[in-house]
Amino acid sequence: MSDSKPAGQLAGQFLDAAIGLLRRVRDEEAEAVTAAGTLIADTVAAGGRLFAFGAGHSSLAAQDVVYRAGGLALMNLLAVPGVVGVDVMPATLGSALERVEGLATTVLDTSPLREGDVLVIISLSGRNTLPVEMALHARSLGVRVIGVTSVAYATETTPRNASGTFLKDHCDVVLDSKIAPGDAVLTLESVPAPFAPASTVVTSAVLQSVMATAAGILADRGIEPPLLRSGNVDGGHDWNARILKQYGDRIFYER
Repeated sequence: MSDSKPAGQLAGQFLDAAIGLLRRVRDEEAEAVTAAGTLIADTVAAGGRLFAFGAGHSSLAAQDVVYRAGGLALMNLLAVPGVVGVDVMPATLGSALERVEGLATTVLDTSPLREGDVLVIISLSGRNTLPVEMALHARSLGVRVIGVTSVAYATETTPRNASGTFLKDHCDVVLDSKIAPGDAVLTLESVPAPFAPASTVVTSAVLQSVMATAAGILADRGIEPPLLRSGNVDGGHDWNARILKQYGDRIFYER
């Protein structure tokens, strides 16, 4: 019984920390969220396509906006083999691939991305080769880049790529997650390492706020946002079938 009270306190402390970060993002990133939502809405209205990429656990936030009930049907996952999730064996391979030069360029050159599209790149540190090279090469192709990262890493760590820059340096819009380097938000004297990472909670919330903004902007312009519905509610499958057919040339997760 003596351990139950500290555990309960830690749970509350983590949730309070996450709420605090979300409030900071709400108050400090409102302009960037609006800019990102506007860019996505502009792209949808102009016939462009939407893609999201993240490596390792950053991929969780990317996957959260793809083929999602209540989300934009046009958001596609840009997958890089070996870095999408921890199902890769060994799991450390994904971290190693993030530092391989030329990988991002090859992926983009063989992807359906084209000029006028938008690519959301999610990288907590923004310091490794893969996200930086991806942003650089995407923009050279005429793709607009939205970066979701922790700007604090740029002042408290050093770049780990040939350009000597961070993801934030190569984006049309930067969304700062406010996550401190190291990610974990809790410490205890009896525990030798920080614990309880909050980046997934915050990054997913930031991206969903961007998607909500984009949907609202499209509606304000008299354009029906191409939204998906849950397949677990009556009529959901029929609704989604219509949307997927209507926008089939801009959706790649069905192919």
